Amino acid sequence: MFDSADFPEPTLISVNGVELEVFEAGRHHRGRPIVLCHGWPEHAFSWRHQVPALAAAGYHVIVPNQRGYGHSSRPAEVTDYDLEHLSGDLVALLDHYGYADATFVGHDWGAMVVWGLTLLHPKRVNKVINLSLPYQERGARPWIEVMAEVFGDDFYFVHFNRRPGVADAVFDEDPARFLRNLYRKNVPPAEPQPGMALINLARAETPLGEPVMSDRELAVFVSAFTSSGFTGGVNWYRNLDRNWHLLADVDPIVRRPALMIYGARDAIQRSAGLTDYVPQVDVVSLDCGHWIQQEMPDETTRAMLTWLARWDA
Repeated sequence: MFDSADFPEPTLISVNGVELEVFEAGRHHRGRPIVLCHGWPEHAFSWRHQVPALAAAGYHVIVPNQRGYGHSSRPAEVTDYDLEHLSGDLVALLDHYGYADATFVGHDWGAMVVWGLTLLHPKRVNKVINLSLPYQERGARPWIEVMAEVFGDDFYFVHFNRRPGVADAVFDEDPARFLRNLYRKNVPPAEPQPGMALINLARAETPLGEPVMSDRELAVFVSAFTSSGFTGGVNWYRNLDRNWHLLADVDPIVRRPALMIYGARDAIQRSAGLTDYVPQVDVVSLDCGHWIQQEMPDETTRAMLTWLARWDA
C-alpha cells in the first residue's frame, strides 16, 4: 500500500510569471529529466506510484502542480490558462533546471498540454508519453463550437464555457464528496454527457464503482482542492477555442517518438487516425478506466519503463 508520507516534499519555483509547486525525485540523475503532467481535477500526487520507479531507473523526475492547482499560482484571468501559458510554464521549468529538452508525460488534460507543448516548442521535447487523451486533430472549426453542435449546449465542455462559474461553484461546495464520487474505477468521467451530470455527481450521496484510491490518498486531493478551489482547473476548459486559434499556423505533426496508453474501459475514444499526426507512436491498452496510472499503477509504470528503455538505453 502506498504511503502518502513517502511522496517528495514540494518546492515553490518562480517561472513564467507564476509560482509552481514542484515535486522532485532522482535529482542526482542530471541529464535524464522526465516531467509528469497531471490532468483534471488532479494533482501531482496522481503520479505517486510512478515517481519512485522512474527515479530508481535513473531519471530526474519533475512533477509540477500546474497553474491553478495545489499551491501553484491561480491567476484571475481566464486567458492566463491557455495553451501558450501552460506550455510556457513547462518550458520555463526546463530553463530553471538548465535542461534543453526532456521527456514529457501527460494524463487527461495533462496530455492535451503535452501534445500542444510538442507542437509549440518541439525542440524542448525529446519524447512523449500520454495517457487517456490521444492527439486531438484541430479541424476546420473551433472545438467548443463543434461540441455544442454535436452534443448540445449542456455537454460539460460547452457548459463550462458558456455558463462560467456555475459548475466550479458546485464542485467547491463539497470537494470531498465530488472527488470521492469521481475517482471510481471503470466509471467513465468524460463521456458525452450533459454538464449537469458532473454537477449531479458532485452532489450524489451514493457513488458508483470501486474507489481508485485509499481514504488516506484521497485526503491529499481533498485538502488540495479545499484550499485551491476548482476554478483554475476548469479555466483550462474555457480556453479550448482560444487554443484552437493559437494552433492555427503550427505544424500539426508530432515529430517525436511517442507512447499512447489507453484505458480499455475509458469513455474517451481512441483516435483512429493517430498515426496520421503522430507517426512514431506506439500504443498500449490496459484493462482499466480513465484514471490509468492510479487504477493500474504497476502495469502503467512497466509500460512506461519498457518503452523508455528502447530509446534511452
